[in-house]
Amino acid sequence: MLHPLIEFRNADLGYGRRSVLERIDFSIYAGDFLGIVGPNGAGKTTILKSILGLLKPVRGEVVFREGNLRIGYVPQRETLDSAFPLSMLDIVLMGRYPRIGLIRRPGKEDYEKANECLAHVGISNLAHRPYRNLSGGQKQRALIARALAGEPSLLVLDEPTNGMDLASEEAIMSLIERLHTEDASLTILMVSHLLNTVANYAHRLVILGDGDLRIGPVEEVLTSQNITNLYGMPVQVALVNGRRVVLAGGAHSVAEMETRNEV
Repeated sequence: MLHPLIEFRNADLGYGRRSVLERIDFSIYAGDFLGIVGPNGAGKTTILKSILGLLKPVRGEVVFREGNLRIGYVPQRETLDSAFPLSMLDIVLMGRYPRIGLIRRPGKEDYEKANECLAHVGISNLAHRPYRNLSGGQKQRALIARALAGEPSLLVLDEPTNGMDLASEEAIMSLIERLHTEDASLTILMVSHLLNTVANYAHRLVILGDGDLRIGPVEEVLTSQNITNLYGMPVQVALVNGRRVVLAGGAHSVAEMETRNEV
């Protein structure tokens, strides 16, 4: 039986009197890997803020079913000012603050947990390197390690591969997939505008567009018709060598590839 962590119940979400999304109903379940996708302005950030408790619904409810739900938040890399001379270990230790408080100094257990998380994301050798001197992929791993240091049951990632090259994007998504596979109790919510990335890793999708919300298993929701309606232009969703590919331009774009299995 699926165990809901967060439920949106007939919720209107917005700012002041302006609603961005109306009457939305969906749940985030324990152990889920849920992707939220859609064009800019569709409401991805609005849902994210509601989940983080930063935005209350205008109408309806957002219900947190687990009283001690711990959320590990991985923001976009650009939100962290790299001018501060912090080491990778310093960055990860920030994830312990909700447990130890801002006044107390980190103890032995906190350092052990921070180093464990650095190792878990594959950058333990960089623990004492300045954060500002590292690559985008290494910085992203540090932010994921920081979120994991708080021992979350829900890991929320905001555009984790934005601005990365193909190799770095693949490495980060493989890391996220491994974290989800190795920890059956970890729920993952990923917000992204990169359909091709999310489609091959998330188990369920929320697709947003023009105030509309569709949710379901990836294979049911990510169809050519749904994405064409979402973007108002011909889009083809295909399976190419076992991977989902979203292409603008319709069927002729897919036909140019070696393998074509239309979804």
